[in-house]
Amino acid sequence: MQDHAPEPTDGGAAPVGAAPRLHARIFTVLAARIAAGALPPGAVLLESRLAAQFGISRAPARQALARLAERGLVARTAGRGWVVTGDPAAPRAVATLEPVRLVPSSSWQRFYPEVERAIVARTAFASWRVIETELARYYAVSRTVAREMIARLHQRGVVRRDARFRWYAPALTPDHVGELYELRWLLEPVALRKAMPAVPAGFVAALRRRLEAAIARAETLDGQTLDELEADLHVRLLGHCGSAAMMESLRLYQSLLVAHSFLYNWVPRLYPTEPFLPEHLGIVERLEAGAVEEAAVALEAHLKASLGRALARIDQVAKAPPPEPLPYLARMP
Repeated sequence: MQDHAPEPTDGGAAPVGAAPRLHARIFTVLAARIAAGALPPGAVLLESRLAAQFGISRAPARQALARLAERGLVARTAGRGWVVTGDPAAPRAVATLEPVRLVPSSSWQRFYPEVERAIVARTAFASWRVIETELARYYAVSRTVAREMIARLHQRGVVRRDARFRWYAPALTPDHVGELYELRWLLEPVALRKAMPAVPAGFVAALRRRLEAAIARAETLDGQTLDELEADLHVRLLGHCGSAAMMESLRLYQSLLVAHSFLYNWVPRLYPTEPFLPEHLGIVERLEAGAVEEAAVALEAHLKASLGRALARIDQVAKAPPPEPLPYLARMP
């Protein structure tokens, strides 16, 4: 089997021209299999078997397992190995996994981070048609590789298809962003309520510890760290909701999270410390105390407050000189 592993969801984008680090790619494959149920609760993962499966040394396998544990997806067993969390009563058995050959670094992953940043940077100014043939020509890759990059952009909510099946990136106008945030505060509290019964033991406590550590050094946090803290609550926690239809709906506004990642790095700080940090902590503390309904109400209030902050950041970008034109992006009227 050949796994085209996507960009790591918890390690930030790889540098342009480089594939994601090996342990990040393994983490992504394993996390996806856990989410899909291919690795059910109780499945035991061994470093030695993972190393053999991926054709690697044990060190990156160990790093990938440690990152899964940080996310509450696996836990160390009393004996050897790591067990997939989710059901303490599930019978334990060493997982038998289909061998995986990681794709070489010449895949779409080499160029994707740059393409995503380029498009998101320009959506503060206008909507853009994405031209597949020009994208392939610009990076000197096949149309298959260009198509894979566009598919990832679509998965991330950055691009959409119009009535004529052409790809475009919608502008981050106040109306568009407002509609996306309204969708968020309607759906995310529902997803939170559905997710909590399935959240692994220790997951919420780990979120709280990361938030407390971040707040202690809030004035020095970089964009990647802020992006990760956003994803902890809005992507990873809600991902346990168990509803494929709801997760597909939530995916439609993931472009907002991508935009936040860009804006955190490219616009001056609007606040000495990010207001979402104590808001997230308040939500997580309520969850840890078992007050799920209070947490859902706090999540809705947090999202409503976030709308104004997001618009302020986008406005800062829109006032700056526009980026240079790119041949694979055509400005729409």
